[in-house]
Amino acid sequence: MNVDLYDFELPEELIAQTPLAERSASRLLTLNKQTGEIRHHTFSDILNYLQPGDTLVLNDTRVIPARLFGIKEDTGAKAEVLLLKNLGDDRWEALVKPGKKLKSGAVIVFSEELRATVESEGEMGGRILRFTYEGIFNEILDRLGQMPLPPYIKEKLDDRERYQTVYSKHEGSAAAPTAGLHFTEDLLEQVRAKGVTLAFVTLHVGLGTFRPMSVDRVEDHVMHEEYFVLPQETADVLNETKARGGRVVAVGTTSARTLETVAQQCGDGPIVKSSGWTGIFIYPGYRFGLVDALLTNFHLPKSTLVMLVSALAGRERIISAYQEAIDQRYRFFSFGDAMFIY
Repeated sequence: MNVDLYDFELPEELIAQTPLAERSASRLLTLNKQTGEIRHHTFSDILNYLQPGDTLVLNDTRVIPARLFGIKEDTGAKAEVLLLKNLGDDRWEALVKPGKKLKSGAVIVFSEELRATVESEGEMGGRILRFTYEGIFNEILDRLGQMPLPPYIKEKLDDRERYQTVYSKHEGSAAAPTAGLHFTEDLLEQVRAKGVTLAFVTLHVGLGTFRPMSVDRVEDHVMHEEYFVLPQETADVLNETKARGGRVVAVGTTSARTLETVAQQCGDGPIVKSSGWTGIFIYPGYRFGLVDALLTNFHLPKSTLVMLVSALAGRERIISAYQEAIDQRYRFFSFGDAMFIY
């Protein structure tokens, strides 16, 4: 399949630059994956599409303030670092700017208490950095770091918590699982009251979120691996849900990828707890093992995420739904509106 099959024209003014004042006030487009029927709602109407016995699976990762600004020690030139993956022993996989200037051995100074040395170089600005610091790294990062908003968001974010879900718990992401940003504590309580179970997985969003596809054929793309955890408590809930004929509703593509990774590992047997690295790439032709429905935001043209939702609902229906969203002036991407595929 050619990547261009997943392209569409998106007016720049539809890229949401700031979050709405009220999380659940965003719009919701629903798409029936069997009939192709499209309807328009506000996000709180998601309650009408969830049924007693369903399980809502949420990614409880928490975004770290992963963007750091410093200077190159020998020249004083400005340097920017985006932390992506904690490799342990104070080593991180990161993206750096300007990549051409930050070769192996270069030292970046962020403050008197924090500096990093480039240990090795990868592709497209990728580096392995080793940090030295005085104090506790996470506390220093919290003081010096900025939230790693995607490059298409130009506005400053005044409240860091608006780029976190209300249920975020485990720190480690370089980007938010944005489908979950629409939920408030009150709305989640209403979901529970309807007889819907909440279950949690963790997937720390990494490099794949920031890198565009650089191949012409979909099948040639290789996903960057991200760390996930599916605890036993969630495994038990998933097995019970399937046994009673309930639906597994993934909140966000990160939850969906975690669920499908574990489904592949478990095969025909029951779901069991699992953790590790996943590079699962879901595109049309894929057969879902766990996910029955998906709540997600609207994604970038020619992205792996558009391919994932196309695997669930069909490419033609997704492209048609996206065009409808554009015609109806929906807000796109991280701070934008939501879509429910059921």
